[in-house]
Amino acid sequence: MDRISTIFKETWPKLNIKNDYFVRTTDKSHQDTVSQILSKVYAKGDIYFSSYEGKYCIGCERFYTDTELVQGKCPIHLTEPKIISEENYFFRMSNYQDWLKDYITTHPDFIRPQRYRNEVIAFLREPLEDLCISRPKTRLSWGIPLPFDDNYVTYVWFDALINYISALGYPDGDLFKKFWPVAQHIIAKDILKPHGIFWPCMLKAAGIEPYQHLNVHGYWNVNMGNAFRYFLLRDMVFGLDSDFTEESLVKRFNADLANDLGNLVSRSMNMVVKYFDGKLKPPSQFKEEDILLQNASYKVIEEYKNMMKEFTFHKALIVVWELIGRANKYIDTMKPWALAKQDQERLNTVLNTITEVIKIVSVMLWPFMPHTAEKIQHQLGLGMVGVKLPLDSLKKWGETQSVGPISKAPPLFPRVNPVREPKRAPLDIKKLTEQGLQGTKSSGFPSDRGKPEMEEKMKEESG
Repeated sequence: MDRISTIFKETWPKLNIKNDYFVRTTDKSHQDTVSQILSKVYAKGDIYFSSYEGKYCIGCERFYTDTELVQGKCPIHLTEPKIISEENYFFRMSNYQDWLKDYITTHPDFIRPQRYRNEVIAFLREPLEDLCISRPKTRLSWGIPLPFDDNYVTYVWFDALINYISALGYPDGDLFKKFWPVAQHIIAKDILKPHGIFWPCMLKAAGIEPYQHLNVHGYWNVNMGNAFRYFLLRDMVFGLDSDFTEESLVKRFNADLANDLGNLVSRSMNMVVKYFDGKLKPPSQFKEEDILLQNASYKVIEEYKNMMKEFTFHKALIVVWELIGRANKYIDTMKPWALAKQDQERLNTVLNTITEVIKIVSVMLWPFMPHTAEKIQHQLGLGMVGVKLPLDSLKKWGETQSVGPISKAPPLFPRVNPVREPKRAPLDIKKLTEQGLQGTKSSGFPSDRGKPEMEEKMKEESG
């Protein structure tokens, strides 16, 4: 377990994920919470002692019913379970079947996407068996001792699942009071039944309100070393399985990050520095084209917020990139490089409009690519960045002002050449991953010189 937990701790920073508290079921605070809840449910009469014989998978360390087996084998390990008979403690889960069916019916978005809600409802059409929650110490030496029988330890469900609330300081902790009423569980589809059936019934028995939503995702079939967050969240439809290849990563990298986002930020910042020394004045009167882009930005903010609440992250990123596309088209239509020779006041308004859109885009990108988003915000000279810059603060156009000059910077994402020549080293996916997460200055890859027209336009804009 020490080895496994270390792997998780070392992996999260590579994906630019930071946890507030890494809970382990060996933590004393967790063990105390487990004992407290077990005592409460036992005193209520919902835990009883009985003998049991069933088909037991050693790899899963759980009993299976005949309907759960696939051709008589464990669906995960593909091995035949052993017949085991022993005395254990059981949770009267069957007492809560009708309550759970009613709760899911009256809270239709409790489990999402809907396909997994339907799967849980199908489980509940059959009578629920009571849940074995212990193992004798003669067979399992480790585990949290049952507070009402020292010869047994609690096993799996009344241990592992309770860490969701023990980590928040149940029952009186400020974090529990703040976060549990809006808790979002995110799980893989293979553990739907424990989280969608066992856990809500346990919570009800303990007198604890259920979490707000159970969000169930599918699997990624990955045939390469590392992948970065943007690709996972953009290409994977939440709830479905997906395939992932190096080729799809490179295509998405070049099209979305290098071409669309990278070019928008690079050429916009460079023009502000070139024409106004990084210091824009308040805009003058907006024209129809400016107002259309402003309204499109406001519309995207609302769509984005709804999609994030629904965990449809790929859709959220799609609307963000639609706004990026509109901003790039706005630049091509307004031709700031031509306005620089004709109308400085109009040029100032156009560049103000563009930088405001980039500001909005950076805030919406922050949950997906925090380092890149904050790098853009620093380039914009903003006084607040990252989590300190909420999306709602941008609802009034131009209200969040820069506190310093806008700065020129190299491209966020130099293009990647996917062609592999015989004598050239393969793509360094680790560097590519780090670049996508952090927006580093160099990618370690040769630049793509296949778009001379784009290069000429960039030269004309930046001088």
